[in-house]
Amino acid sequence: MKFKFKKPNLNFFTSDLAVDLGTSNVLIYVEGQGVLIREPSVVAVDKNSGKILQVGSDARNMLGRTPGNVVAMRPLKDGVISDHEMTVKMLQILFRKAVKSSIFNPKPRVVICVPSGVTEVEERTVINAAIEAGARRVYLIEEPLAAALGANLPIQNANGHMVVDIGGGTTDVAVLSLNGVANSSSVVVAGDAFDETIARYVRRKHGVIIGQVTAEDIKIQIGSVYPRMEEISMNVKGRDAKTGLPRELTIFSSEVYEVLRRPARQIAEEVLSVLEETSPELVGDIAKNGITLTGGGSQIWGMDKMLSERTGIACTLADDPDSCVVYGCGKSLGWINHMQEGPINLARKRMMRE
Repeated sequence: MKFKFKKPNLNFFTSDLAVDLGTSNVLIYVEGQGVLIREPSVVAVDKNSGKILQVGSDARNMLGRTPGNVVAMRPLKDGVISDHEMTVKMLQILFRKAVKSSIFNPKPRVVICVPSGVTEVEERTVINAAIEAGARRVYLIEEPLAAALGANLPIQNANGHMVVDIGGGTTDVAVLSLNGVANSSSVVVAGDAFDETIARYVRRKHGVIIGQVTAEDIKIQIGSVYPRMEEISMNVKGRDAKTGLPRELTIFSSEVYEVLRRPARQIAEEVLSVLEETSPELVGDIAKNGITLTGGGSQIWGMDKMLSERTGIACTLADDPDSCVVYGCGKSLGWINHMQEGPINLARKRMMRE
């Protein structure tokens, strides 16, 4: 009796990773296993020794609560790396959690998403950080393209679709067709900008200093960028700016709406700007297909209504908007052998188009 031996599947020994390296959160998708890592982009480090104490949720809980020798920090700002060393250490720990490297399981290939407005220098910084953290090869993909793939939009056809990805540090707006980006733009107004605006307002209006975590809670619980039918409120604790003593106050949704209107308008203006620079045929497709919202910032109450009112185009919130980008990155692992390794020079390509 003869046996037929199948050619071994070499991919069995590799674990390719897809990484959503966000300003607020890092999500890692492992090929064949799904999203295994979902942690805040926060690192707690001992200033004296330089040793990493905590990464992710545990480090986020330390924000504003650390002793003098410990600092909890975000190594990414506005969608790009601001502290290279801390980003490398954070990725090393998260990569180890996602996949264990050995002789039979070599260093992983990694696909990482980058904002549309990224420069070549920023691209190289991301690539170098991933290589130093343990990646064998690094491939880049634009965030809005990954978001569209994760939202299951049929972008493979000659039919225009628009994606507005509102993350923590940046908002990416893109028109996609034929598996590519026809027009895109990025603005540094997103979830973090909303948090900072709320914190400044509470200090100016009520004389109370609140932390970043509290400002984010206000945004999530009672924040809105479109008028609510019913008023809701929230009790907030902070430090009195004059006395330095603890103080509690009540914040209402109507005042938070007035505060968030301005940054929300900036996002709407960016969407209108991209539409103005898009070909009439693609704009006609978008008017028919609507605008898809992804990213954590898109979940602020009324964001879809506000953009629909400003553009006159129906807006839809994607399913699981927080995870669209990482799922799209995960899908791109299927054709990683055909992807371009290294920088993709988004800024240079945009200049050539202009």
